[in-house]
Amino acid sequence: MKSNPTSTFGSFVATASILALTLCPQIQGFHLPVHFRPELFNHNYGTEVFQLSAFVRQSTQQYTQQKRLLKMSNSKASIQDEEKETGNLLLSTFPLLQNQNIDIILASQSPRRGEILEMMGLKDHFKQTPSPLDESKLQEELKSRSSPPTPPEYVQILAKAKAGASADAITLDEADDTSSAKLIIGSDTIVDLDGTILEKPTDEANACDMLQKLSGNWHYVHTGVAIYYLAPNSSSSDSKQLLSSFVESTEVKFVTLTSYDISSYVATKEPMDKAGSYGIQGIGGQMVEQMKGDYFTVMGLPMHRLSVELAKIANMLKNEEQST
Repeated sequence: MKSNPTSTFGSFVATASILALTLCPQIQGFHLPVHFRPELFNHNYGTEVFQLSAFVRQSTQQYTQQKRLLKMSNSKASIQDEEKETGNLLLSTFPLLQNQNIDIILASQSPRRGEILEMMGLKDHFKQTPSPLDESKLQEELKSRSSPPTPPEYVQILAKAKAGASADAITLDEADDTSSAKLIIGSDTIVDLDGTILEKPTDEANACDMLQKLSGNWHYVHTGVAIYYLAPNSSSSDSKQLLSSFVESTEVKFVTLTSYDISSYVATKEPMDKAGSYGIQGIGGQMVEQMKGDYFTVMGLPMHRLSVELAKIANMLKNEEQST
């Protein structure tokens, strides 16, 4: 039996139209032309079309409901994740330290280290006080050991000693306010030329000698950092806690310097209070040809690593407070 082409074409259009209207509610106000309505075709076919339409509509409703439930579930999970999420840098966790009324103390007289803390967003949020440590005495003691520490070990020992001495001074000085918790940051920087430690020059001749040795060569700059914590109302040196201690190292290459370059630089007096007799953030930056590592490590305080460590401490102290 041959099929009626008109009926077949009409049935196709009717089926497509019904499915379109089912899946697209926004066009359900549209009415099919009379000559395309399925009731004009055989009854069985029309019944199948409407059964298919009902199935599609039901499936669409189920899909919409599942999609809505999934969206709600994802929304709740997102809120929970936000509540659990913590920052990995000081820029996002500093409010935690403020909320816990923690004072930050930089145990250093270096204006460069103070500048770096200000660059980190801590301007007017820290106190800078030189460490009372007798640094020269400790340096001599370390160098006189039968097995002297390596340059990175050396600078780490000094950083811990500086911060520790400042923490002890706070607990022993009755004039200091101990009602708030404190984080004491100590730091030390040295230049390491083939395992030989170059610290601050003793005089201009010593500065010239250091620069001549660095000329045209690669060297390391090591900066050690230590962070001690003092709980509120601490009254003895035993109450300090070492929360972080690390060393960051950067490789630096000097351009080849003439004797006139060296004498001209030393005449500026800039090298006289700098480890290795130069400051990368000042006039001495002209002598640096290449560098591998963190610029701020050479300047005296590794910004990124310090930010990470302070963020860890902020989160740790927050968790301890919540658990008590």
